[in-house]
Amino acid sequence: MLGNKGWMIALTAVVLSAGSAHAQIKVGITMSASGPGAALGQPQSKTVAALPKEIAGQKITYFALDDESDPTKGAQNARKLITEEKVDVLIGSSLTPVSLPLIDIAAEAKTPLLSLAAAAILVAPMDDKRKWVFKVVPNDDIMANAILKYIAKTGVKTLGYIGVSDAYGEGYYKVLSEAAPKLGITLTGHEVYARSDASVTGQALKILATKPDAIFVASAGTPAVLPQKALRERGYKGPIFQTHGVATEEFIKLGGKDVDGAIFTGEAFTVVNDLPADSPFRKTTAAFVDAYKAANGNIPSIFGAHLWDSMTLVEHAIPGALKVAKPGTEEFRAALRNEIEKTKDLALNNGLSNMTPDNHNGYDERSAFLIEVKDGAFHMVK
Repeated sequence: MLGNKGWMIALTAVVLSAGSAHAQIKVGITMSASGPGAALGQPQSKTVAALPKEIAGQKITYFALDDESDPTKGAQNARKLITEEKVDVLIGSSLTPVSLPLIDIAAEAKTPLLSLAAAAILVAPMDDKRKWVFKVVPNDDIMANAILKYIAKTGVKTLGYIGVSDAYGEGYYKVLSEAAPKLGITLTGHEVYARSDASVTGQALKILATKPDAIFVASAGTPAVLPQKALRERGYKGPIFQTHGVATEEFIKLGGKDVDGAIFTGEAFTVVNDLPADSPFRKTTAAFVDAYKAANGNIPSIFGAHLWDSMTLVEHAIPGALKVAKPGTEEFRAALRNEIEKTKDLALNNGLSNMTPDNHNGYDERSAFLIEVKDGAFHMVK
């Protein structure tokens, strides 16, 4: 994993390929390519080379930095990209805690920010600061409510909870604690752990002691494997539900047989091959996969799709913004923000996007697909 300096060196070819002699639009990206969020940030870092180099006749220059999964570093990166590189749009970060400080920075600079993280708190409630922020990952409340409805249908009455001790995990717990009782489900506990923890044995034992019908794990990337392995290794055979943060091959490889059977609500990208042949998501995913394979030689993950989708929103907004002002100006940044807010029925890897002035996530439960880990792969639950 590369540090900040090494990461900039690695991206030199990408920046140069975009060119600087002609009119250009500058895109600043900060992501967690190292640290606890690397399982999310690494796929995003590899996606940079696959992004479009020209849009609406304008050269696109990308400046990408590693924030090392650290909120302070993320804020430093954002300020550097805005003040020194004078970017027209800011994308990042991979994690909710690292993205939160960027809200104030983007609002202060009047620069559109597209977060790659998941928590609803990044875009809601709408206010003068969040009006500059958009998010392509479906809000955790959309995903949580959809999975809870499924859990209730299976007859579960008591549900244990283990989640990461940050805004992502607590965001999920908040939704679960509010919605579960309405569906006749009682939460039996609230156990948390840090993404960097090497063991969650204590938390697993405490939840098992409550004898729940099923257990919900609110985590993302490879850290989400720990609770599930701990539960299975201690003989728990009941249902385990996860979040869309586990939609990565690394989760399956690291978890092995212990994560088989895990069920979660996730994005179209993860189960695109199970969707109807005429689904608009198939074309969207194919474009991303082809570009990523051409740049990296392998298949991308949903976390890379977060960056791709963010740039897709920007791509659709650029033509309208160019009619208002030239890149590099405050007027262009404002116009870009306004155009992103007008997004309608745009099929992204993450779902069907319909932005409004009050909703900068733009999804509903039509974008929440019920997914199961089965025989070492992700499939739609039938």
